Amino acid sequence: MGALETYVDRLANGRAASRDVVAQFARFFQSFADKCHHGKEEDRLFVALSRCGFPREYGPVSVMLAEHTQGRVHVRALAGLGQGSGPLSAAETQQVIEHARAFILLLRDHIQKEDNILYPMALQAIPATDLQKLDADCEAFEREVVGSDAIQQLKDLALNLVGAYPPDPERMAAGAACVGCRGHA
Repeated sequence: MGALETYVDRLANGRAASRDVVAQFARFFQSFADKCHHGKEEDRLFVALSRCGFPREYGPVSVMLAEHTQGRVHVRALAGLGQGSGPLSAAETQQVIEHARAFILLLRDHIQKEDNILYPMALQAIPATDLQKLDADCEAFEREVVGSDAIQQLKDLALNLVGAYPPDPERMAAGAACVGCRGHA
């Protein structure tokens, strides 16, 4: 996320956009953040929370699902812009900036809600034996749905993107410190 923020800042300051780089960011967020992380939440954690009386139709789980959907819209747009060949037009570059910034804000807020609301709620609501099973189920999900080799490739991709577009530590710390704050776009 910080690397995407650095990349977008560079675009906003006049650097040329690369379809390939946009596609790489989209691939990472589609495969790792959505398929792996959100997949475990939707297919494992939210099912366990539902058994404990937290419905998917309203409340915290509903909010998280809605944000997953919003994030997918932005990442799909980035993936579309990353397809093809040739340089991005000025209008396409502006779309990259807008979708990426909206996604970064959404994701920062989402992570804060996970860390400060959803996960503490789950730890209180789900019995300890079920939490152990949930942990094992999440590990199995990674192996079976995503695959160990794919996860390693995505981690390598993330390291390459962070190396090429180093996150600003101050912005990352500031973004991690607030929920709902729009001052760190």
